[in-house]
This record gives sequence, structure tokens and C-alpha cells, in this order.
Amino acid sequence: MSHQTYKFDDIALTLPITQAARTTAQQFAHQLPYPQTAERVRLNTLCVLAVNDYLQIMGLPTDLKASDSWNPIMRLCADVADLELPGIGRLECRPVLLDQQIGYVPPETWEERVGYVFVQVDESLQEAKLLGFLPSVATEEIPLTQLQPLEDLIEHLASTFTLPVPELVNLSQWFTGIFEAGWQTIESLWNQPEIAPAFAFRSGNLLEDETNNQQETVVRRGKLIDLGIQIANQFVMLVVEISPQADQQTGVLVQLYPANNQNYLTPGVQLTVFDKSGAVFLEAQARSADNYIQLKFRGEPKEEFTVQVALHDACVKEHFVI
Repeated sequence: MSHQTYKFDDIALTLPITQAARTTAQQFAHQLPYPQTAERVRLNTLCVLAVNDYLQIMGLPTDLKASDSWNPIMRLCADVADLELPGIGRLECRPVLLDQQIGYVPPETWEERVGYVFVQVDESLQEAKLLGFLPSVATEEIPLTQLQPLEDLIEHLASTFTLPVPELVNLSQWFTGIFEAGWQTIESLWNQPEIAPAFAFRSGNLLEDETNNQQETVVRRGKLIDLGIQIANQFVMLVVEISPQADQQTGVLVQLYPANNQNYLTPGVQLTVFDKSGAVFLEAQARSADNYIQLKFRGEPKEEFTVQVALHDACVKEHFVI
């Protein structure tokens, strides 16, 4: 048993469940007349949203509204937890109860699926553990020891369909003066009305960092991120700074600043760094009087990572390679 649990934990991936996801699951559950059905829908919804987050981190498009699990009639009539992948098909996201070694797949989901991901939600509804995947099923009960790693899911989809390749920001090219569209100098961003004047009072400190007689080259660029919360044009500024380190590593500093003439970030806005597998590497969340938040780490050449800026239902991701 201990050996099986070790292998099981080794392939699982844990992701945070957002407050927006819990709210959506609660709203769906309230639409059902029976407590047992409502709890099933709540759990299914959280699993679908967790898999949705994972696939978006991996750069794959999803369409929640086109899924049967987002259809109130289908939620009432059938035990569905599917996620529509445009141009690919439907991926089933099955919940696994805590302390269980068996996953359940209802017969109505055995067809018209491109795969099955099994998800375990903790009691506090704060985290979802993506346990693994299977390309197909033909029985209701699935021993978890049969699950394949999530990396095999991406390979399975890639071998069957043409997957979109996420556009990577090549940080190594920044050292040679080559920058992707949208990444501007801090000075040029200051001149945009979405930034000034709230950011101006911090500009002195930012410039000091670049002119601090550092012997190593430091390159910094910023990009406006539109979160579109409640009203249009809700901007924040994402700043990425890189510097060469020992052993061919690159130092990476990721910062998030308010815009729209605001002095402070909206409380609850999150800045997260994911590694190539989709696991959370670092994360920070703005409090009530934060004028910026930041994350700092080092990476190897050709290492890939994703930066996510999120608030409520809004989520923007940028994919990088060192």
C-alpha cells in the first residue's frame, strides 16, 4: 500500500482552487432540487475548473460554455463533468473521493471523450489534486494504480490532434536587444495614460535599480495587462527583469504594479509562476495597501515557465523560455 501511494503522489499535480471557482460551483449546486445531486454537481464543477486551469497553463484552449457540464439541463439529467477543447473534443474530469483508491466513471461518459482526468478535491475546497489520466475507459470503476501521468495526457492529445503551440517570450534574446511585441521600456509605459501618474511616484526607485553601478547586465521590460474586471480597461503592469547569474543561470524578477491612476493593487490580485509541468512554483497575493507584489527566482537555459495574473474570474497568462 505504501509503495502504491508513493507512486500515486509522484504523478499527481496539486493546484489551488480559486474563490471564483468555489462561487461558480456553489451557484450551480443551488440550481438543483436534491442535496445529493447538488453535491455531485458542486464537486464535478470544481474538478472541471481545476482541469481547465491546468490546460490553460499548458497553453491549450478550452471552452467551458460549450461543455455539457455548463448546461443546466445536462447537469440535472446526467452525471457529466466534461470540458470542451475546441478542435479536439471533450475531456472528462472525474472526481475521486478522499482516501479512495477507485475512481468512478458513469457509462454515459464512455463515448465521445478524448480522455479522462481524475481529480481529488480536499475537504476545505482550497486545493485540487490532478491524480492522472486515461485515454479511454470501459468500466465504471477505475483503480487509481492504472492512471498515467498528466504529461501523457498532453502527449496523447498531441499525437491525435494538432495542438496550438503557446507563443513563448524568449528572455535570452532580451540580452541581445530583441523583444517581443507589447514588451516596452518602463519609460515608454510611463507616457501612456493608463499608467501615469500613479506609477510615477515609484519611478525613481525603479530607475535606481538599473543605475546602481551593477557589473552585470540587467534588462527590464513591462507590459500592460487588461484584467477587464467589472468595467472595461482595468489595467495592471507586469514587469519582468532578467540578469545573468553564475553557472549560466538567469535571475528573473517578476513584479506587478497598479495602473489606471491607482496607487495600490486591487486586494486579492494574484501573481503566480508555474513550471513547465503546470505546477505552482511561486505565488503572491496583493493585500489592502500593496503598491506592488513580486516574485524572484533563477532558471536554467531553455527552461520554460508561465506567469499568471488573476483576479476573480479574470486570468491572463504569459509563457516564457529562458
